[in-house]
Amino acid sequence: MSDFGQWTGVSVGDAGDMHEDRERCVRAVQAKDARFDGWFFVGVVTTGIYCRPSCPAVPPKPGNMRFYPSAAAAQQAGFRACKRCRPDTTPGSPEWNHRADVVARAMRLIADGVVDREGVPGLAARLGYSTRQIERQLNAELGAGPLALARAQRAQTARLLIETTALPMGDVAFAAGFASIRAFNETVREVFALTPTALRDRVAKGHPPAASGTLSLRLPFRAPLCPDNLFGHLTATAVPGVEEWRDGAFRRTMRLPHGHGIVALRPRPDHVACTLALSDLRDLAIAISRCRWMLDLDADPVAVDDQLRTDPVLAPLVDKAPGRRVPRTVDAPEFAVRAVLGQQVSTAAARTHAGRLVTAYGDPVQDPGGGLTHLFPTPAALAELDPEDLAFPKTRRATLTTLVKALASGEIDLGVGSDWEEARARLAALPGFGPWTIETIAMRALGDPDAFIPTDLGVRTAAASLGLPATPAALTHRAAQWRPWRAYAVQYLWATSDHPINLLPAP
Repeated sequence: MSDFGQWTGVSVGDAGDMHEDRERCVRAVQAKDARFDGWFFVGVVTTGIYCRPSCPAVPPKPGNMRFYPSAAAAQQAGFRACKRCRPDTTPGSPEWNHRADVVARAMRLIADGVVDREGVPGLAARLGYSTRQIERQLNAELGAGPLALARAQRAQTARLLIETTALPMGDVAFAAGFASIRAFNETVREVFALTPTALRDRVAKGHPPAASGTLSLRLPFRAPLCPDNLFGHLTATAVPGVEEWRDGAFRRTMRLPHGHGIVALRPRPDHVACTLALSDLRDLAIAISRCRWMLDLDADPVAVDDQLRTDPVLAPLVDKAPGRRVPRTVDAPEFAVRAVLGQQVSTAAARTHAGRLVTAYGDPVQDPGGGLTHLFPTPAALAELDPEDLAFPKTRRATLTTLVKALASGEIDLGVGSDWEEARARLAALPGFGPWTIETIAMRALGDPDAFIPTDLGVRTAAASLGLPATPAALTHRAAQWRPWRAYAVQYLWATSDHPINLLPAP
């Protein structure tokens, strides 16, 4: 437990229901500890505003504080966002990272824009529940239903577009997902206590708005963050034409619901600088959500590292470079294909195989600022490939072709709202899918923080060098004390080698 946790009576990792305990919330606000940003929000009855726990303003009297589990709940209670601490820009709750229940799955889907595209019935259908059940569960835990949660996300998207672009307000409203200009104006005034025009006028002088379709913004995270393995892994495994490291940034193409995008991500001490070029600005919120997911920016590194430090073997590794994240993906089906291409071959060989598929089946894009050329091909496009064109063994050809057909037909769902155990079971039923491939996909595509790959060569080599058990069964037994963060333990084990995946590329 951290020192702060000892003082408040709660560790950061135990803060999931923190908003229900007034004493602990008051202490967190009085400490202005940024680690609790996103865990809960505080409404101030005397001012009518809501803040993040770390708001730099003088903390209000405890009797004037009200606590909410989400920004949407605070907005529904009549509070407007603080103009100083901007609570809508906090990292998301880590709860939606490590949980696999229906509420967590719903929150991941809402962040990915499902409610805006398909409505609440579409959200419920994806989760296999009725709309009433989904609304009841979200209201019970988050104090707001799916429509209110999606509305809060639209408000944040609108603020970003208002402040960082020169788009006409009508275009902003459309891009942010509002059904009408009136709804847009009313929501912005209600949430931010300013008209859209006044909100734009508050932008600091000397920061000209971006051209249409291009945005620059900061992606916040909970400290600490070790960028080495995060950006090192993404760059070392980059697929030619789809991903690259250029001028100190990891860049890649993204396939989005309304078009495509190119993103450049640069690690900074207190944020990740993000530059987005979008073919359709309606995809802004989804693009940001997927970038945050890929970089694991909503993780709670204090909770993760505190747990792993309880093992004396891992403690020195954690202390050396705390805050390691799990490098994920912006496209789960893409990663599953790449995992199959990487079976029993080197990183370089896997990149070569993927690059050939991209050239043959990917959609071309223009990248004036770099060397990106294609979107990664969809499962539907890959389902049309001729297995004889694949330059690897017949058994792996069967594995790949069976996978892409299952993905294209919807037989397997690897999206952010998928059921992790069901996805594992369906993958296991396919030919050529063993524990390494399944758990690699679970770790980096599904986002399961407890995914574990004891058969991985890098993990076994690290285990042997540290005196940990060598066999997969014995290592799995030993790793039980790392749960529910075994995917993060893998990052620390991999870091014992000098492989490029562990090294931040040179600028």
